[in-house]
Amino acid sequence: MSSGTEKIVSNITSEAQNTADNIIQQAEEEVRSILDNGNKQSELEKNKILEDAKKQSDMKYQQIISEAKMNSRRLELETRAKLIEEAFDKATTDLTNIASTNDAEYVNSLKDMIKEAAIEIGGGNLVVLLKEEDISKVSGDIDNIANEVKSELSKETTLKIGEPISTIGGAVLKTENGEIEVNNTIEARMLRFKKSLRSEVAKVLFK
Repeated sequence: MSSGTEKIVSNITSEAQNTADNIIQQAEEEVRSILDNGNKQSELEKNKILEDAKKQSDMKYQQIISEAKMNSRRLELETRAKLIEEAFDKATTDLTNIASTNDAEYVNSLKDMIKEAAIEIGGGNLVVLLKEEDISKVSGDIDNIANEVKSELSKETTLKIGEPISTIGGAVLKTENGEIEVNNTIEARMLRFKKSLRSEVAKVLFK
């Protein structure tokens, strides 16, 4: 449990103890009141009043502690989820910025994404869909990428750039007849890998 969670539980534990003490104090005052008014209650009745009060205070104490632990755990999980989402939002923003430049690392990644999608489809005559700004970044290498796919699959492969699409970056590839399509855009890759990425981000944030 984190230090913040321990502090929350500690504060509520103190409040719970005060509540329990107040219950017992009220019971003791009730006993004193009975004696002061001259009502001669038996020792057994007095003990029963105190015993019932002790049981009530114990139950209330445990209830408060249980609720405090559940609430602190829920708060901790909500905070973690929020931080993880913020990390993904920042990663998306960073990728958007990188993909809007001629950064060599992005251009190479873009070529790899086209090649991966072409191999996943199985080669053949394929159409490559990119955002308009990315077309010039890979148009000169599109035949080389097709040859790499052909070499790896031992299947004749051609790549033709189609109409521009709206995307952060990456590519969508499809067969000429449109029957098979592979979405290898940045957005699609983020969605596919989000579960595993969420686990990795959590390890970094909360190690």
